[in-house]
Amino acid sequence: MKLFLTLVLWTLLFVLCWPLALLIVVAWPLLWLLSIPFRMVGIVLTALLTLLRELLLLPARVLGYRDAKA
Repeated sequence: MKLFLTLVLWTLLFVLCWPLALLIVVAWPLLWLLSIPFRMVGIVLTALLTLLRELLLLPARVLGYRDAKA
């Protein structure tokens, strides 16, 4: 009886999950394409914030301060 219940549960799992897996396979590339503009905005913002940080720290570097990590 335990083996029968296990087989029934596995069969039910496969019957219910294959549409979800198929949806993920189809939707994943679409979501990836939709996320490209957001990633580009993130890259640009990171570059702008790094530029601002370097501009603000430029006088200290000119006076001889060295960052601990560099």
